[in-house]
Amino acid sequence: MSEVPQQASVEDIARQALPAVVTVETDEGRGSAFFIAPDRLLTNAHVVGRNAWVRLKGQDGKDRDATVERTDSDFDVAVLRVSSPKPDQPVLRLASLSDARVGEQVVAIGSPLGVLQNTVTCGVLSGFRKMGSTLLIQTDAALNPGNSGGPLLDDRGAVIGINSAVIRGTQGLNFAIAIDHGRSLLDHGSAALKAMPAGFVGTVQNLTPDGTPTESDQQRDAGLKLYEARLAQLSRYADSLDRAWSQFMASGWDGKATGSYDRGWYALLSPGAMQGKPVLGYEQDYANLQTAVTQVKSRLDAAEEDARQAGVYPGTRRDLRHQYRLDYPGWDR
Repeated sequence: MSEVPQQASVEDIARQALPAVVTVETDEGRGSAFFIAPDRLLTNAHVVGRNAWVRLKGQDGKDRDATVERTDSDFDVAVLRVSSPKPDQPVLRLASLSDARVGEQVVAIGSPLGVLQNTVTCGVLSGFRKMGSTLLIQTDAALNPGNSGGPLLDDRGAVIGINSAVIRGTQGLNFAIAIDHGRSLLDHGSAALKAMPAGFVGTVQNLTPDGTPTESDQQRDAGLKLYEARLAQLSRYADSLDRAWSQFMASGWDGKATGSYDRGWYALLSPGAMQGKPVLGYEQDYANLQTAVTQVKSRLDAAEEDARQAGVYPGTRRDLRHQYRLDYPGWDR
């Protein structure tokens, strides 16, 4: 019989890990993240959304800002960076999926519902799963909205996963993204893995034994259909704005719009891009264009939030925005 590594108690793991876990706050919601270096953290891509920066709230109750350094929406992993790190900032050690064992004790830390900061739950590692190209760790440790982005720790206190998914309508069926994807994003700029960890077993295409959609799957499918319908409608409106913009720039603007944009009126969202002023008599036309663009942004923001709450994957949303020519970073300003 092989020797079982020395286990730490849940109390010891929590005491050492809690100072390294923070709540992430954005205008869209809250989640969790954890320090892996004094100036760097890991979390989920869906926690940070399309924001360029987020606010962190530590165990001490103090707030500080972090920039979103890198994201990979296809694997739902993001890297954050703080500009003025604490030299004594506690950090968590990263393990690997190949170090994990089915049946071992695991500990999850996060901020359930976005308000119960640094809640600790424990359970067992129930199994390994592969959904598409993403490696998942199944656990019965209790997770709730707000836990996303927090660490799943093994029985030695090292991170083996990033808490991510809860299957509604079930008990004890929760998932974390294998930390190997986080390592890959840090080292190679992409969370895609070049090789499967040694000893990996278990490939599934559905999370229910008979292959029927879960409640979450059904909600996600409905949310996706509604999201695409709203984008299609917005795209038609955006096409009409394209024509109005071309006419206005041909005769109503005394100057130029700098930059290269898929849709010319995106320049209105880019600070400093509109150089000049409206031609006399075209001031109201310019104001009408600005109002129309603001309305498009507001409607897209609402569609994004509804799709996010329905569980539509960030990568899917990004691909659809690109398809309908509505994927412009100026939306986040």
